[in-house]
Amino acid sequence: MFLHELKLFNFKNYAEANLRFSEQLNCFLGNNGSGKTNLLDAMHYLSFTKSAVNPADAQNVKLGESQFMIKGGFTLGGKAREVVCSFQVGQKKTIREDGVDYTKFSDHVGKYPVVLIAPQDIELIWDGSEVRRKFFDSFLSQIDHRYLEDLIVYTTHLKQRNSALKLFAERGRADLDLLESYNQKIVPAAKSIHARRREFLSDFVPVFIKHYRNFSNTGDEQMNIEYRSDLDDSEFEELLKKNLTRDLATQRTNAGIHRDEFLFLLNDNEVKRYGSQGQQKSFLIALKLAEFQAVAENKKFKPLLLLDDIFDKLDDRRIHKMLEFVAEGMFGQVFLTDARPDRCKEILKAVNLKAGLVNIENGKFTYPS
Repeated sequence: MFLHELKLFNFKNYAEANLRFSEQLNCFLGNNGSGKTNLLDAMHYLSFTKSAVNPADAQNVKLGESQFMIKGGFTLGGKAREVVCSFQVGQKKTIREDGVDYTKFSDHVGKYPVVLIAPQDIELIWDGSEVRRKFFDSFLSQIDHRYLEDLIVYTTHLKQRNSALKLFAERGRADLDLLESYNQKIVPAAKSIHARRREFLSDFVPVFIKHYRNFSNTGDEQMNIEYRSDLDDSEFEELLKKNLTRDLATQRTNAGIHRDEFLFLLNDNEVKRYGSQGQQKSFLIALKLAEFQAVAENKKFKPLLLLDDIFDKLDDRRIHKMLEFVAEGMFGQVFLTDARPDRCKEILKAVNLKAGLVNIENGKFTYPS
């Protein structure tokens, strides 16, 4: 899969933009705030139907305007494809493939997969379980449409169940039949999600460990990802019954797969507490490399790899290691941003790697030789 052309209209800081790309490495160069990351985010929109940065579509409309449009020209399976995402304030967003609108955005997710490595990814290591669940949910949604559908069902009816619990508290009485109707929706979805997470992780962890050892050049560190869930030892129906009094008192659902934990471990201790900065960075990159491999193997083609500002976040050894992977053809089409053009060119020269270079200044593009 390749993205050959990207067109933007009133998207973030771009009034209008039209770019064409190399099928290998593409570098966006410019000062911080020039709009480099916005180009990667536009690609994320074309894949996931949403921004990786701003969850509200209205926040991605250029200041002073009322709508935006993103258009991507792809080659997929040897055929030309066009994906268009458009949004107007006060109206529903539309996603269109080859001129046909989707009725369900979930049908689009996974068709044009991307793997993004960005500065905020360190939150996967440092923050709580919600961030890690979101990572694995997003990852699995690209390769397993059933998982995405179950996740939508579970999330939707969990919100409704929690809203009902709040309403019961306001009214001073509970409608147990209404709660049971939500239970009947979330229980099968939760069981399916729990089983898929556990099955997936058993296959994913060995791949992750291989990438960690390859990237960090060490063999004596024991890295692992451990999955823990309320559903590991109990049937979800029984948990909901057992927690009914507590749910009514706290006005929220206290058991379920929305509380699952993915623990990142170094020698059986949490990486965020006991890992060095280097170990944490290697853990994170290995996680993303394993994600890339899993998506590529599932889809039978390589996803786009988006590398946002990695030169400022990795040391020289890890930067050269990553670009050696690029030069060796481990990835397909790669998009990279850097705020220091001279540094980027020197690094590319050091690993004998050619790239399509785009300088960005005030939303305008130039193409240095």
